[in-house]
Amino acid sequence: MLEKTMRMNYLYDFYHALLTPKQRNYMALYYLDDYSLGEIAEQYEVSRQAVYDNIRRTEAMLEQYEEKLGLLQKYERRQRLIGRLKDYVRQHYSADAELAALVNELDELD
Repeated sequence: MLEKTMRMNYLYDFYHALLTPKQRNYMALYYLDDYSLGEIAEQYEVSRQAVYDNIRRTEAMLEQYEEKLGLLQKYERRQRLIGRLKDYVRQHYSADAELAALVNELDELD
């Protein structure tokens, strides 16, 4: 469950601008603020089932966006490569402060 929550949080970060305001609000409350379905339903004066259905449809949409655009996959790949680059610089160029600073600056871009 934690893995799914983390994935949805990342997908939300990348694709939230493509969602409707209602979808954004439900997803933010459910995944970011850890509201229950009942709490969201009460806040929006809808049924718990309506919230559940909206969240499930939005999750599917986020997965479709990722399938087509691959922003999360590219981000994860960049993070792995930057990690490898940092290790390599540390092992082979530990005295080069400028190179280390450049690698750190690259890492901070994401």
